[in-house]
Parts: sequence; structure tokens; C-alpha cells
Amino acid sequence: MSQPVATSAPTRPAARPPAHPTSTKPYKYSLADRLYLPLLRGMMVTARHFFKNLVKSKYTISYPEERRPYSGRYRGHHILTTRPDGSVRCVACFLCSTNCPAECIHIEAGEQPDVNIEKYPVVYEIDMLRCVFCGYCVDACPEEAILMSRENDLVGTSREELIIDRDRLMARAKLVEYGQGYSPTDHDVRRPVRIAALERLKTEHGIVPGPPKKG
Repeated sequence: MSQPVATSAPTRPAARPPAHPTSTKPYKYSLADRLYLPLLRGMMVTARHFFKNLVKSKYTISYPEERRPYSGRYRGHHILTTRPDGSVRCVACFLCSTNCPAECIHIEAGEQPDVNIEKYPVVYEIDMLRCVFCGYCVDACPEEAILMSRENDLVGTSREELIIDRDRLMARAKLVEYGQGYSPTDHDVRRPVRIAALERLKTEHGIVPGPPKKG
């Protein structure tokens, strides 16, 4: 028994693209165009948003009287924390300055009368014009002596004014209206950063932080 032969549908010729115009035709203005109605329509949209935002807007705030809520992980100005007696918590281990990619932290260590603390920073300065606000100093600190706040006002009239010293960094903790910013509580996050800083201190500077070895 013979099988039916499938026949293909006849193909249609491809449509030719429209020919390019060879002459220009002037635009014919309608009555609405002559009365500037499209312009008035756009002005009505502008006026509607203007008066709506004038009464209450969720996008516009009256800065600096009003401030937006920032995340608890915001990386703002640095804070040097203190002990209950008011002394700086930093032990001048140089981990923060060693781990800083911008090399904007300068520390000069001095001997602490308390043998349990050993050292403290006589000079602790951060050049805010070089700081990149990465938070590596917070990650590297084993004493949680340096934190970051949610303060984002960086104003100065000279370069020297934006080199923040130890006393000014300690005083920033009193600015409670900004709140504490980036300070991870998970030590597993900080561990790789601290290990890298410790290795760099040992290999490049020959410094091993910690209590002195007993002879």
C-alpha cells in the first residue's frame, strides 16, 4: 500500500523593506499643538508632584535637622573605646595600622604601668583624608578598642584638622545621636584578617604581639 506523500506549503516571498523617503514632509501641527496643550500637560505633572512633596515627601528630608536611619553596619567615623576607669582600651599592638590598606593609622606606643596591659598608645592618629572606611582596623583589633560609628559628617578647613588624634577619637564615643556602626560580633569573620596582620607584623617588622616571654 502506498504511503501519502507530504507536500510542503508554498513559500511566500520575503517582504521588501520600505523604501527610504526621498523628500521631507513638514510636520502638521494639530489644534492641541497650536494651543500648547502638551506643554500644559507636562506642567500639570510637575505641579502635582511639587505640591505633593511640599506637604509631605518620603524622599526629601530637611538635612541636617532630619537624618535618615543608617544601617548598624554603616562604616562611619572611628571611635576609640575606653575602659571603665576612662583609660583607652587600645594596647598598641599595631594590628590595625599593619592591616590598614591606606596606611592612614599612626601609632606610637608607651609602657603601661599595669603589667596586665603592658602597652598603650601615646599617639594614635587617623588621617581621614586617606582612610577608605573599609573596616579592616575593626576586624584586626583583638581588644575591640576601635569601632566605627554611623557618623558621616566629614568637614574640615585644613588637612591638619582632619588628622584625628587619640583624644578626639575617644570623645566620639559620647556622640550618642549617631550610634555605633560597623563592629562584627562574629569572631570567625575577624579571624582571617587578624591572622594576616599577625603574619605581616612578624615577617616585615619582627614584632610578635603578646606578653613578653619569661626567661
